This record gives sequence, C-alpha cells and structure tokens, in this order.
Amino acid sequence: MGRYVDGFVLPVPKRKLREYLRLAQLGGKVWRKHGALEYFECVGDDLNPKWVSFKFPRMARVRKGETVMFSFIVFKSRAHRDRVNAKVMKDPIMNDPRYKDMPFDVKRMAYGGFKAIVDLHK
Repeated sequence: MGRYVDGFVLPVPKRKLREYLRLAQLGGKVWRKHGALEYFECVGDDLNPKWVSFKFPRMARVRKGETVMFSFIVFKSRAHRDRVNAKVMKDPIMNDPRYKDMPFDVKRMAYGGFKAIVDLHK
C-alpha cells in the first residue's frame, strides 16, 4: 500500500517568517507525536521558472512582501492520516489561545490529500 500525503501551499508575509517557523516547528512536533511519518515546511526559493505557465505565487495569490510556503505531511495511508489528524485536533496545543492567530492569510491556503503512486525514497 502506498503512502499518503497532505499538502499545503500558502502565502506568508516575509516579515512574519520567523513567527511562521516557530508555529510550523510546533505543529511538526504535534503531528509527529501523534504518528505522522514525516513533516516538511519549505519556503519558496525558485518560484518563477520560465518553462511553466502556472506558478506557485499565482496559485497562492502572493502579494508584495510575501513568499510561498509548500508544506507536506507523510502518513502510512489515508486511514492512518485520518487517525493521526483526529488526535492532532484534540491535542491541547492545537487549542491553545496563544496559537490562534495565524501569521498568514488562511483564506489563500490551498490544501489537498494525495495518494503516493510513485515512492522512490527507499
């Protein structure tokens, strides 16, 4: 059975990258604590290649002073993802009022769950 990946693309103001990183590290610890296999947060670096017509900044509707984050969490399967995410949502950290305000525009975040059909990491 192939692995399963939750993927996210979102715009983050460059001035809030440090704050985002702090929350992302905390989120990664929570997901891993509850069983996620891997957790990645990637900041945009080469976002405007000439050979592609639809670019990440356009997808995230990036504004001046923002960059794109590409994040993904790896699970054993979709059922495993559902179990892990249920535990994550019940974790006290996820309901801590100190972390309620996100350092990005949640309305411009893209998300999807994906079945891995090629897995060459081994």
